[in-house]
Amino acid sequence: MDAQRARTLLTEELDQLEDSSAVTERPAPGDDRVGEGLDFGDEGSRAYETMAHDLDENTRRARTARVRAALTRLDKGEYGRCDVCGEQIDDERLEARPDTDRCRDHPEDAAQMAGPVEG
Repeated sequence: MDAQRARTLLTEELDQLEDSSAVTERPAPGDDRVGEGLDFGDEGSRAYETMAHDLDENTRRARTARVRAALTRLDKGEYGRCDVCGEQIDDERLEARPDTDRCRDHPEDAAQMAGPVEG
C-alpha cells in the first residue's frame, strides 16, 4: 500500500474515533429515589449502561492509540512491516486494518488488541 493511501485511511479513522468521543456521554450516576418512580431494575440498567460506555470508551482509546502508532510508523518509514518477522504486510490486510503492525502469520491476540492490562 502506498504511503498516501495509508495516511488517508489512518487519518479518516482517527477523525472518526475523535468525533465519536465527542458524541458519547457517560450515563448519569444512579438515583436511589426508589419511591419516586425508579426501581431497582432502573438502577441495574444504569449500572449496565455505565459499564458498556466505559468498555466502549476503553476500546476507542486503545484503537486511537493504535492508529496514532501506525501514523508514527508511517512517518518513520516503518509502516507496513510486521513487528514480529519484519516481512511486508499484504495490502489486503492493511486495507482492512490500516493500524495493524502484524502480518497474517502473526495476528494479534485479543489481549494485545485490547491494550495493556493494568494491575
